[in-house]
Amino acid sequence: MDSIEIGLWVTGGLLVLVVLGMRVAFAAAFAGLVGLIWIFWSKKGYDPSELGWALTVAIKTAGQVPHGKVASQALSLIPTFILIGYLAYYAGLTRALFEAAKRWIAWVPGGLAVSTVFATAGFAAVSGASVATAAVFARIAIPEMLKVGYDKRFAAGVVAAGGTLASLIPPSAILVIYAIIVEQDVGKLLLAGFIPGVVSAFIYAGLIILLALTIKGFGPPVTGFTWRQRFSSLPPALPILAVVVIIIFFVYNPFGGDAWGTPTEGGAVGAFIVFLMALLHGMRWPELKDALIETAKLSTMIFAIIWGVLIYVRFLGFADLPGAFADWITSLEQSPMLTLIFILLAYAVLGMFMDAIGMLLLTLPVVYPAVMALNGGEFVSAADSAFGMSGPMCAIWFGILVVKMAEFCLITPPIGLNCFVVAGVRPDISVQDVFKGVMPFFVADAVTIATLVAFPSIVLWLPSLA
Repeated sequence: MDSIEIGLWVTGGLLVLVVLGMRVAFAAAFAGLVGLIWIFWSKKGYDPSELGWALTVAIKTAGQVPHGKVASQALSLIPTFILIGYLAYYAGLTRALFEAAKRWIAWVPGGLAVSTVFATAGFAAVSGASVATAAVFARIAIPEMLKVGYDKRFAAGVVAAGGTLASLIPPSAILVIYAIIVEQDVGKLLLAGFIPGVVSAFIYAGLIILLALTIKGFGPPVTGFTWRQRFSSLPPALPILAVVVIIIFFVYNPFGGDAWGTPTEGGAVGAFIVFLMALLHGMRWPELKDALIETAKLSTMIFAIIWGVLIYVRFLGFADLPGAFADWITSLEQSPMLTLIFILLAYAVLGMFMDAIGMLLLTLPVVYPAVMALNGGEFVSAADSAFGMSGPMCAIWFGILVVKMAEFCLITPPIGLNCFVVAGVRPDISVQDVFKGVMPFFVADAVTIATLVAFPSIVLWLPSLA
């Protein structure tokens, strides 16, 4: 049995473990270790006396992975981005943001739901975690929607779907992880996610308005706010804008010249500013402790997944499975665009059984080389070829597509994490109710993906300026 066959058997076993319910971090680490032992033992002809040697070498190889790969400055972005979100909640910025959105937007059909979508988009700009966004707005927005007569299932679905916007809109933890896996510029990827995230929010809002116009009694508008009340709601929400501007200037200086610093420094400065705002708004030690503990929990979960999957990725390197898959993809007698569509559909299926971060970490080492082996210029029309789709730009475009698919996975049954979070925060709403409520947003996500595939310039315009 050659190394590629070993790689296929171990990968199949990994998928079985995940489907059976084992956590991705543990399943990947176990599969990677078993695969390394198998690979090294096979090189000795399966000699029983060499099994101990293979075990020792495999353990040493696996043991070098966590520190060697995770001790990276770029990964320090993740806890700072998550901390910004939790501190913003305790600073009262989330409620101020929702109140401003409600006063300015709630007059349209489905107004409170539309307000929730744009408020979650605004909060996503200071929080890198979809789960945190969904949890925060489950407490703030759902009671407001239920008060004016929204169906509880749809109200919960709006919050769960709106929370996914944090995966694209910078600062995004999952975009940072993608950049590290494929060794691309973190700053450019964060910039690339901004416009697609805004487009996704507008498509969500358009869907809600359409439903409100076609279904009687669906999402009644909220009126009665004076212009004075509207303008008075803006100052409490302005700190959100200030943090966004600071992070953008640290990633990319839109006025020319060098950026103010690295994205990591931007995240740290943003967290410090939100911390000061939280203190000014009366945050005390119990609230700060809760924010730090929640940040530590979520960061630990993400890093544990990264550690486990990187052991599996090291095994894939020895098995040469990524190279074999890339050769197979390029040998197919079909257009690169059709191949891309099949890959995205595969992500949609995988997302039903795996969490977003684990899915990307497991698949990208195999899928990314295959996509890059295709001619990136063939993906786009001549009008878009000026953006240089070959090389790094193709990597950025593909990254936004797969991260959008990861968003989709956050709300798909049976393990859509955002849906479980919303149900956990709201005991009066079951997880089945949340899954029913997010169903219309599957259509919106499909429209968004099709738009980003058809018009790559939406993704590539901002990074092309950097």
